[in-house]
Amino acid sequence: MNQSNSQTSLPKDGMSRLAQLLPFLPIGKSTVWAWVKAGKFPQPIKLSPTVTVWRNSDIHTWLNNQQGEA
Repeated sequence: MNQSNSQTSLPKDGMSRLAQLLPFLPIGKSTVWAWVKAGKFPQPIKLSPTVTVWRNSDIHTWLNNQQGEA
C-alpha cells in the first residue's frame, strides 16, 4: 500500500511550516512574507533559528476573513 503525505485540507489545530501552508493559500511565498511585514497576514512563531511556523487556527481565521471580503 502506498501512502501519501499530501493533505486535502489544513488541520484545524496544531502548527504548520510555510511549505505545508502554501497549497492552501491563494498567495505565494514572497507575498506571505511581504504581508506578514505589512500586517496583512498572521504573524509566525519562530521555534528556532531555522524553524518558523504558523498556528493553523490563525490561518483558518485569515482564510475565512479573505472569503468574506471577496
